[in-house]
Amino acid sequence: MDKLKAAFSQAFTTSFNPKSPTGLSSDSIDSALQSHMVSKLRPSRPPLDKRKFSSLAVENVIERVKRVFEEKGRSELADLFELCYPNTLDTTVVHTEVEIEGGNRQGDDTFVITGDIPAMWLRDSTNQVNPYLPLAKTQAPIRHMLLGLIARQTRCLNTDIYANAFKKSRHQWGEWDKDLVHPKLSSLAWEGKYELDSLCAFLKLSNRYYEVTRDTSFADGEWTTAVDAVLGVMRVQQRGTLEELEEPAYSFVRVGNVPIDTLMLDGRGPPAKRCGLIKSPFRPSDDASTYPFLVPANAMAVVELQKLSALLTSLEADSATPSSSQTRSYKSLAEEANSLASEVKEAIYKHALVEHPRFGKVFAYEVDGFGNALFMDDANIPSLLSLPYLGFLPATDPDYLRTRTFILSDSNPYYFSGSAGKGVGGPHVGLGWIWPMGIVVQALTTATEDLGSDPEVQACVEILVKSTAGTGFMHESFFMDDVQKFTRPWFAWANSLFAELLLKLAGSDGTVDEPGSINDAPTDAHLAAAHTAVGAATTCSTAGEEDAKIVGEDVPEAGVDAPSV
Repeated sequence: MDKLKAAFSQAFTTSFNPKSPTGLSSDSIDSALQSHMVSKLRPSRPPLDKRKFSSLAVENVIERVKRVFEEKGRSELADLFELCYPNTLDTTVVHTEVEIEGGNRQGDDTFVITGDIPAMWLRDSTNQVNPYLPLAKTQAPIRHMLLGLIARQTRCLNTDIYANAFKKSRHQWGEWDKDLVHPKLSSLAWEGKYELDSLCAFLKLSNRYYEVTRDTSFADGEWTTAVDAVLGVMRVQQRGTLEELEEPAYSFVRVGNVPIDTLMLDGRGPPAKRCGLIKSPFRPSDDASTYPFLVPANAMAVVELQKLSALLTSLEADSATPSSSQTRSYKSLAEEANSLASEVKEAIYKHALVEHPRFGKVFAYEVDGFGNALFMDDANIPSLLSLPYLGFLPATDPDYLRTRTFILSDSNPYYFSGSAGKGVGGPHVGLGWIWPMGIVVQALTTATEDLGSDPEVQACVEILVKSTAGTGFMHESFFMDDVQKFTRPWFAWANSLFAELLLKLAGSDGTVDEPGSINDAPTDAHLAAAHTAVGAATTCSTAGEEDAKIVGEDVPEAGVDAPSV
């Protein structure tokens, strides 16, 4: 109790907020509680029978990667991988089998919450399951979980094409049900912020699943309808503001006192001039854009549209007749996707590669088509820093390298450096708050063949280890001078992204059929016996969300001169 009182005392003296009714910000209260709890509890995963979704293949990857780090003398990375890599499956996934087509066969449905918010974001859910996609090639349970997520995203988009986040059911309470959105949202939508990258995330999951498995069973009439709708929205959102002055295709108004939570000009957003780019009124942080054309999201659209075109072309070649519910042929959709990708890519280099007074030609974060450009970057993906991670260009590209130098400098208004670390943040949480996600992306996009020996990557890893503040997990953000001050202790996307970095550092492709796999790469079929031993019913547990919250204990702080990873 004395430690808790001391933590609150420090919060009062260092984080006084005169605008708060209590004089104390909620963030400082949260930090005080988190600091106290971190020192008392040990980081761990939920018990086996409380995990939302279990996979022996995932456990196999964990053991193999842990062994690699332990042999390198990096036990702290082994421990963090054990917690972060399975966090999405352990705590956020609900997978069920559902009857479809009048009960003639079984289908899959997968709902993935973000963590501490009981809703599914299209962007987050795709990225949360990304580390498990390599397993889908050989592991049927993982494959069905992913098919369920594609199916769920498909139904969501066919219901509310402009929404970014969704409820599990229409009967669920929604925090933003009073927002004024056009087109009007259904009761299934959690939030109606149109973000271009949300549509791209749907395409990314379908594209990557196909690349790994070559399975096209997801590409039914509903999926094709969703793809057609996505392409339609992208085309419509290329319009200039004056082209739809009387009847905008989309508008959003939220009543409140947070300017970046709503759109200007009666919900239309900032003025845009047609230039070939696609508008995105909101960023991947869910903040309103300053200028309407978000460049990283357009770059992501180029990549995913090109892949979609290839997927649709394969479907055209393999399918004698399209589904009876299709309104357009695979060939027509493929041509539209390819044409749109080419148009957007050309527009990026024409309108978004802009002269900076200090760094020369760099990619702007946002432009408006009138010649105005915003020089900044945000830690959320897609970002300018993540362009190689997205697949838009190589990390050695000269335009990217100049842009990267700008991003990781004090010329970027959202790059912060303090005694606890340095990295990119954003306006969503505020000034001085660094996002681990941005540091992971910095490491993943370093122009080096050997990540483990690169000094920049090593420095990023040490900051990331410290940023956990002993909880064993990544957070949304931490304050640049104190890792004990952090936001969102349960943020599954950040854990999955960190796991991607650790997989690369361990030299793993994330599959169970690599040379030297433990137990000769046992399959998920063995998991039922393990569950029976502990009284679990199936490979999927639907325990309550409250059972999945974990807070941890301090781990030794890594020094700046730690050995190579």
